[in-house]
Amino acid sequence: MTLWLAGCTTIPENVEPVGGFDLQRYLGQWYEIARLDHSFERGLSHVTATYSLREDGGVRVINRGYSDEKHQWKEAEGKAYFVQAPDVGYLKVSFFGPFYGAYVILDLDHTGYQYALVSGPNKSYLWILARTPTLEPALVERLVAKASALGYDTKQLLFVDQR
Repeated sequence: MTLWLAGCTTIPENVEPVGGFDLQRYLGQWYEIARLDHSFERGLSHVTATYSLREDGGVRVINRGYSDEKHQWKEAEGKAYFVQAPDVGYLKVSFFGPFYGAYVILDLDHTGYQYALVSGPNKSYLWILARTPTLEPALVERLVAKASALGYDTKQLLFVDQR
């Protein structure tokens, strides 16, 4: 899910991470509303990401989703660290030893921290996250339009079953 990637920590072209980021407000559970499909999440529903502080100052990441095919939960634990300043929504995350992937927050509800639009290291990774299992359709449309304008293939977005 949102952080199950490894490899490159670069920011995609024309993408700017949010400023004024507050990690304390971002911590906790997020529901995956939509994503671009990848093998590490394929077939998963009820996907969540839970962020908490690590003792070393980083972020503990627990990604969880239900495999309808296998009738079981899949869970992965990772760690994330800021790439730039701690008030910039740009982190690197690892689930596989020394390999890190970018986690770039390109849109965020700065008022209530209720939704986020997140990219990986290139434009084949994209997630819409929310604090609740659903978002207002107009907000989803706005986030999808923003991603599309930045060059993401939003026609390929999968909307996650959170029922």
